[in-house]
Amino acid sequence: MIESILLTATRIATFHQQQPLTNASGFFFMREERLFLVTSRHVLFDEPSQHFPDRIEIDLHTNPENIAAATAFSIPLYAYGERVWRQGQDTAGEIDVAVVEIERRALPEKLLYRAFTPQHLPGRFDQVEVGSSLLVVGFPLGFQDSLHHMPVVRQAIVASSFGLRFQGEGYFLTDARTHRGTSGAPVVMRVAAREFVSGELPWMLLGVHSARLDVGLRDPYQDEALGLNCAWYADILLTLTER
Repeated sequence: MIESILLTATRIATFHQQQPLTNASGFFFMREERLFLVTSRHVLFDEPSQHFPDRIEIDLHTNPENIAAATAFSIPLYAYGERVWRQGQDTAGEIDVAVVEIERRALPEKLLYRAFTPQHLPGRFDQVEVGSSLLVVGFPLGFQDSLHHMPVVRQAIVASSFGLRFQGEGYFLTDARTHRGTSGAPVVMRVAAREFVSGELPWMLLGVHSARLDVGLRDPYQDEALGLNCAWYADILLTLTER
């Protein structure tokens, strides 16, 4: 048996034409039969690092009877000179989350995956307490079970009040050991109460992992890194997936 949470995530490879650029993480989100790929916005476009891919590839499992059977599915990031992804902003500025709608008719006939839905989003902030145990499901440094094309998980906890936007930004903090390549990974919390989510995927989608958070005055020779990370609130997906 394969845990359903592992089938929500997919490895993302970015390209400029045929030149490979970076690896990242992403996951599937479904709304009204429309399927989206979710990741960090900086995976698709990042001006500070001059990262400008024009397409991405994701791994798709193509045989429910054989988990090792997979294919790379290419998604162009521009059509007629316009970006195809959606990104958002709030009063504090840009939000580091992006979604790309996947043309389902272009997908292989047989697929094995799981997708979060609006039902998996927390309905109330008081459902999540500081110190709650979380998982970050992704591909750190591009690492994966390369035979079965499966992600790995890192344990985390909620490190700031989930009910307060940290420093007024649209994210909360997690305490976890993360690496490059985890950007875009889902941050989830296991739930036992079936009224929150469907029994097939009993996880609450809290956020989208973005990046490690550091202190500008930290002395790299004397002070260890904080080990804290930014996770953007997942409810932004309701805005980004509206028709």
